Amino acid sequence: MSDLLVTDHTPALGSGRAMRTYMTVRALAGLAPVEVLYPVFGGPEPDAAFAAIPNVTYTAVEPSRGLARALAYARARAAGTPPGFARGISPELVAAAARLAEDAERVIADGPVPAAALSGLARRRPVIYSAQNVESAFRPPGDRDTGRRQALARFERRLLLRVAEAWMVSHADVEIARKLAPAARLRYVPNVVDVSAIDAVAPVRGGPALLAADFTYDPNRQALAYLLEEVLPRAPEARLVVTGRGEPDARSHPRVEVLGFVDDLPAVYRSASCVVVPLLQGGGSPLKFVEALAYGLPVVATPRAAAGLEVVAGEHFLLGADAEAFAAALERAITGDANAIARAGRRLAQDRYSLEALTSAVAPEPV
Repeated sequence: MSDLLVTDHTPALGSGRAMRTYMTVRALAGLAPVEVLYPVFGGPEPDAAFAAIPNVTYTAVEPSRGLARALAYARARAAGTPPGFARGISPELVAAAARLAEDAERVIADGPVPAAALSGLARRRPVIYSAQNVESAFRPPGDRDTGRRQALARFERRLLLRVAEAWMVSHADVEIARKLAPAARLRYVPNVVDVSAIDAVAPVRGGPALLAADFTYDPNRQALAYLLEEVLPRAPEARLVVTGRGEPDARSHPRVEVLGFVDDLPAVYRSASCVVVPLLQGGGSPLKFVEALAYGLPVVATPRAAAGLEVVAGEHFLLGADAEAFAAALERAITGDANAIARAGRRLAQDRYSLEALTSAVAPEPV
C-alpha cells in the first residue's frame, strides 16, 4: 500500500507553493511509498529535485482541451467551484485518481484545485485536503467584490466538510477554517524547510538586510514598497539586498541592490546582517521567514508575517509593529545586537519547521 498525492501541475520547484508540495512528498515518502499524480502543466516531467526523492513514483496525464474539458468546467462551476479553480480540473486527472486510489492507503489532494477535482471520489472514500491557505481569508470583509469573497468562502466550506481531513499550514489557519466549517476535521501541518541541509551562517555586522521573495506575488511587491517608502527613510544606516523572481521596482534606490533570481542563495545569506519579512497582507506561514530562521540570521518581521508561525517576538525574531518600530529593529539587527535571538530562531526551526517535524505531522494517526 502507498499514499497517492494528486497535484495540479508538473512537480517542479520555483514557488512557495511548490516548496510545500516538495516537502510534503519528501515527508510522506519517509513513511511509505508515494505515487504522485499530475497533469502535464508547466513542464513535461518532474524537475531534478522531485525526481531525486526516493520511494516516489510519478504518473502524468495529458489534460484534454476540447469538449470533455469544457464539460468538466461546466460541472465544476455548477457545483460552486470558482472559475479560476474550475479551469484547472481535467477529466483525465479525475479518472486517473479514481483508478490509482484503489491501491492507495491515503489519497491527498494537494491544493484547492485537486480537492475540487476529487469531490466525487471523496464521497466514496476518505480524501485528505492539503491546503496552502484559507483562500477566502485573503479577501477582507471590506473588499469591494463581496459576492466573490462569499462565494469563495462557501466553496471552501464545502471542501472542508467533504474531505476526511484538511491539513492547514498554521494554527491561525486552523482557527479560520474552524470558524468557516466547525464540523470539519483539521490538522496542523506546517510549512517547513530542510533545516538539516542548511548550514547556519554568521550575521555580517553592518552588512545589508536581505529581502528574498517572489515578486510576481502582489503582497511581496507591496511589502517591498513599504520598506522603500516607510522604513528605509527612518533607518538611514540600513542597506537592502533584494533577490527573487519578478522585477521589483527598486533598482534606482541608492541603498538597494537588486540581484534578481540567484543560483547561489546561501552566498547571499552569508553576506547579510539580517533578513526582513515585511508582509502587510497575505496568510499562511511565509516559507522565507522559516528559511531565514534556519540560516541563523536575525529576522525583522511585521505582525502579519509572524502571525502564522510559532514565534515569540524578542525571543525568536524582532517585531516591527509599524514603520518606526521596524526601522529601529532593523538598525538593531544590523549592529549585531540580535545574534542571540538569531540562534534561538535556528533552534526553533530545527524543532518545529524541519523535515523531521513535517514527517511526524503527516504520519497516519493510530487506529
